[in-house]
Amino acid sequence: MSTSSPLRQSDRPGGAGSPPVTGPPGALRALALFAAVRLAGTAAVVAVDRIAGHPFGKSLAHAWDSVWYLHIAEHGYGSQVRITSTGAVQTDWAFFPLYPGLIRTLSGLTDLTTGRAGLLVAWGCVLIAAYGIHAIGHRLHGRTVAAWLVALWAALPHSVVLSLAYTEPLFTACAAWSLYAVLKGRWPTAGALALLAGLSRPSGIAAAVAVTAAALHEAVRQRGRVPAGLWAGAALGPLGWAGYVLWVGAQTGDLLHGYLRVQSAWKSQLDLGAGPLHMLRWMPPQGSGPAYPMAVLVVTASVVLFCLLCLDRTPLPLVVFSGVLLLLVLAVSGPFSSKPRFLLPAFPLLLPAARALAAAWRAHRHRTCLLYGTLTTVSLLYGAYLAALSPQPL
Repeated sequence: MSTSSPLRQSDRPGGAGSPPVTGPPGALRALALFAAVRLAGTAAVVAVDRIAGHPFGKSLAHAWDSVWYLHIAEHGYGSQVRITSTGAVQTDWAFFPLYPGLIRTLSGLTDLTTGRAGLLVAWGCVLIAAYGIHAIGHRLHGRTVAAWLVALWAALPHSVVLSLAYTEPLFTACAAWSLYAVLKGRWPTAGALALLAGLSRPSGIAAAVAVTAAALHEAVRQRGRVPAGLWAGAALGPLGWAGYVLWVGAQTGDLLHGYLRVQSAWKSQLDLGAGPLHMLRWMPPQGSGPAYPMAVLVVTASVVLFCLLCLDRTPLPLVVFSGVLLLLVLAVSGPFSSKPRFLLPAFPLLLPAARALAAAWRAHRHRTCLLYGTLTTVSLLYGAYLAALSPQPL
């Protein structure tokens, strides 16, 4: 692992013999492919909704967690409570404020409903995230790997979430550009973006941990001779996540443990994997359909990819960011079918696969296109099932 990765001169924008450019070469083409895949995924969800007799757009903006975010955007916090069959009191304090705040702002500035505003915010953020992912891939390995990195992110089994009114696009956009700022040595920018990532969802703390770890590594490497901006960035990063957690604690009357109790009502608590293992034990007789087996496959593949990432001398902040997200998925309880969604922002895990596809593309383009086309088709069909038909939480 390292904190930076030198590029060949030919890979650098504006390198020798190349005219100055405003962004990484190939970015527009990669984003166009990404947008095409995700538009196809959105169309598939709408089509399945229509076939199933659901109201138009229900699965895009009015399902599962989206309902809570839209309610917060319309009515604020403390206005919605749900009592589960076991008597647990689930409140809207479990949901972080940045996404509903952006929805409320956009809806207030326009005539859009909160549902449409939520989709526009998510769709705008997902393009920003894809551009950030491409920028990181290009900086580390050049344009071909960067293009495959974005293409893979678009076609993961659970990438349908990137088309829905969920927080993953916002979180990934903040985290990707925060990590890019670290790679460029722009510490205050990295810390500010990590702060925003921490306001987007509970796992947003991963961005702050990555920035802080990279800052400490750089300080040790330079024997303390680092600019003040490095310490400012490291200090800024955790403030968003910690600020909201403490605010929830204050609302509940238990400053330090209130947020943990709120999450516990949602069956989300640190149990070192005991909860998921218990659910997997009872999965076959439950007849849970493809959601749980696919979740097991995705989580297992993520563990393997993380090991490859560590062996590949990947920059430290990317490894730490992915590692924290993977650790949270493995160690925190909750619906196992949702675990792959929580891993969607961990895009650095795709770097080994993107490098392999880039090598295959140079040797066997037809076979590589066939492989990616198959992967995309499976992703679109499975994504439409997850969003519109699956009884398991997304």
